[in-house]
Amino acid sequence: MDLTDSQTAVTVVAGLAILAGLAGVVVPGLPALPLCWGGVLLWAVFGGAGPGGWAVFAAVSLVAAGGAVIKYAWPGRNLKRTGVPTSTLLVGAVLGIVGFFVVPIVGLVLGFVLGVWAAERLRLGSNQLAWPSTVQALKAAGLSMLVEFLAGLVIAALWVTGLLLT
Repeated sequence: MDLTDSQTAVTVVAGLAILAGLAGVVVPGLPALPLCWGGVLLWAVFGGAGPGGWAVFAAVSLVAAGGAVIKYAWPGRNLKRTGVPTSTLLVGAVLGIVGFFVVPIVGLVLGFVLGVWAAERLRLGSNQLAWPSTVQALKAAGLSMLVEFLAGLVIAALWVTGLLLT
């Protein structure tokens, strides 16, 4: 592997973008699926993979779009079924963002949990009623992260397959 070769350099940068995207599932501020998708786009455009690279990019685009839709639709449907309103999730998201800046990294999760719990406590009037909604919101957030991570892994696997076949 000659790092002075531009195609090799593009491949390395694309791989790093995909890895950063996978890390972006758990690191706030990194757009996970767009980074993975962008890494493959970079490779398809500048990596010299030819038509095979574009076929991989087309497949990756479908996976990224599907993952982005499923990431919100599936957990959202589960929350609607359990009766957690969207306003509760918005309060959790806002406090999660504030928490991220107040207590870096862990503040995002702490703020989200506190926000969901506080909104449900105000809405339902009792700690015993607010906690199950908070647990459901945490399960939904976890499911969303899992879907995004699995979509990123599929993108990475398609890219590696494209590397091997082109």
